Amino acid sequence: MGRRELLDDGPAGGLVAGSVDLTREVDASLAAPDSVAAAFFDVDNTIMRGASIFHLALGLWRRDFFTLRDVAAMAWKQVRFALLGESLEHVEAIREQALGFVAGHSVAEIGAIGEEIYDEAMAEKMWPGVIALARSHLDAGQEVWLVTATPVEVAQVIASRLGLTGALGTVAESVDGVYTGRLVGEALHGPAKAVAVRALARERGLDLARCAAYSDSANDIPMLTLVGTPCAVNPDAALRQHARANGWTVRDYRTGRRAARLGLRAAAAAALAGALAAAAARRLPSTR
Repeated sequence: MGRRELLDDGPAGGLVAGSVDLTREVDASLAAPDSVAAAFFDVDNTIMRGASIFHLALGLWRRDFFTLRDVAAMAWKQVRFALLGESLEHVEAIREQALGFVAGHSVAEIGAIGEEIYDEAMAEKMWPGVIALARSHLDAGQEVWLVTATPVEVAQVIASRLGLTGALGTVAESVDGVYTGRLVGEALHGPAKAVAVRALARERGLDLARCAAYSDSANDIPMLTLVGTPCAVNPDAALRQHARANGWTVRDYRTGRRAARLGLRAAAAAALAGALAAAAARRLPSTR
């Protein structure tokens, strides 16, 4: 399959002509229902702008789960994520913070909060064109799964709200319905995603050669390589280069004026994060 790059510079709030054309293209390519095919979507910077865990953490801060210093540190991580894309170190740091924040809280409580935070912050961050892609797979009778390092409870909320089949995510250990602050297995990131997708395909009788996968990050090359139709969405530099070298489709929803606006917002967020960090240092004691 030859390389194609498709661009969408419309407003984030709704589908535009480019997205409609994209939907028609995918509808045509998926005209024959295929029950052994599925599509796997990364979440952060793929199906939504930014890091879902940041929005969860910010929502938890507003509910007094942790301090202003904590949220200032996370703001810096969000800025780095927006500017540079994800890294293993970035994901690991956020994972450790998230585990600490939810330890001692009930699974039901965090699940309910996740629903609220989706409505408050995440819904408006979804890329309309990528949602159109996901729905095209659903319309073709295929399963659509989110595969993400974010906590599985949050991933399941997103999948449910978007009407997708389900979600694979990082699993936090719980005992008697209360989080312990430890993981079950490892974070669902990088090669672990490929392992999880392969296991899901065996369980549900999917033919990976007939499946598609979408991601923004070179960390997900193992998952993308598993399927017959890999697609780089809003790719980082390394994934874009890999996609071009291997003839994968590239779709970018950050082009033109939108890219400039995102860059300006990231710079503004950096300044805000610095101010938050300084304020936190002045107002809070050195230890929690």
